[in-house]
Amino acid sequence: MITAMIIVFIVGYLAIALEHQININKTATAMMTGVLCWSIFILMSDDISLAANTHYQAFIKNNTSLSIPYIGFINFSLKEALASTAEILFFLMAAMTIVELIDAHEGFTVVTSRITTRNSRTLLWVISIITFFLSALLDNLTTAIVMVSLVRKLVEEREKRLLYAAVVIVAANAGGAWSPIGDVTTTMLWMKGQISAVNIILAVVLPSIVSVLVPVIYFNFQIKGDLKPLKKSIIDDDREHTSTKLASMIMLMVGIGALIFVPIFKNVTHLPPYMGMVIGLSVVWIVSEFINSEKDAVLKHPLSATHALSRIDTSSVLFFLGILIAIGALETTGILHHFADAMSKALGNIDIVVVAVGIMSAIIDNVPLVAATQGMYGLTEYPIDSKLWHFLAYCAGTGGSILIIGSAAGIAVMGMEKIEFGWYMKKISLIVLLGYLAGAGVYLLQYSFTH
Repeated sequence: MITAMIIVFIVGYLAIALEHQININKTATAMMTGVLCWSIFILMSDDISLAANTHYQAFIKNNTSLSIPYIGFINFSLKEALASTAEILFFLMAAMTIVELIDAHEGFTVVTSRITTRNSRTLLWVISIITFFLSALLDNLTTAIVMVSLVRKLVEEREKRLLYAAVVIVAANAGGAWSPIGDVTTTMLWMKGQISAVNIILAVVLPSIVSVLVPVIYFNFQIKGDLKPLKKSIIDDDREHTSTKLASMIMLMVGIGALIFVPIFKNVTHLPPYMGMVIGLSVVWIVSEFINSEKDAVLKHPLSATHALSRIDTSSVLFFLGILIAIGALETTGILHHFADAMSKALGNIDIVVVAVGIMSAIIDNVPLVAATQGMYGLTEYPIDSKLWHFLAYCAGTGGSILIIGSAAGIAVMGMEKIEFGWYMKKISLIVLLGYLAGAGVYLLQYSFTH
């Protein structure tokens, strides 16, 4: 049973990592992997094979009346894994819908339209700073798309535009790493109760800043002169503008306010974060209805929450579902805990393990990596806001920038600007790796001074 589950998971993992080479969408692979792991678990298990499982022993003590205990245990464990996964999925779906509503009302143009500088170096710093902090409020994928769309309107020269786009990837991933709502992996740690909102910000914001500063300072000396004057066709936005400036401003403020409110809601009510995100969405939804109440049905539809729901990245949501329930199966069997022990003995230092996870996230999606790490190490050994969880948030969030395929933001920008993998690796990867390691060093130094 154990061997079969490991083989299925590894094959599925490889298929996810090689998505573009084998031309099979990683969402389909993740869903199949998740279901197969649980199917193998229940079809090949019995009371004897689970005898050493401490979770199983605790379950049967409290459920002595079950005729087939191991089937009841596996189904119970699946429900627990699904409940935990559903919290993350509802959180992400509500957050995505809020962002889509802001974008539908052109709320982001309130910020981006104010960037008018033609100095190459000034623009580099402005884009880096805005991307870094905007990503903490939204998410790294959305921020990357918004900022690269802006860069395409401001920079005509392709070589410079690609450099700016690369900086957007780095800043978006670093900005999301220190915020509980900025990166899905940090959100996963927050929702599992492994980090708290305030402490993750205090612990990881400085290392994240350093990870961006290193490449930006380097590129600051590589890029020179003013940008060429823009052609009118580049400046103009062909999209039909249906929102007034006041409506755009209101939706931006309400949407950002709803996102910021989520950690406050959790601390006040002690309810799970997804509840705060859901009520935030309801407020943004109601405000959008009031703003557009006088429009006819045709003009109102593209600005409605129902339309925004149809535009969210459902494929990513299903990918998270598949991979997280697969990780749940491995965690229930105890495979991940044994793997954690083996890694700790082989590498000898948990910090090296986490740094390695970050570098691996440049090749393999960071969501399953973080989910696996969460399954390997428990809150008993590493309580909330332990060094492990904060360092993992930093490494998994920023490590994906080392290669352009290492993050959702990188893949999105790669598609938007047709950036070649080799160009990014040759021009960007090494300096980003140095920034990643510098940030990791700053975190460890900072931790040594504060503990």
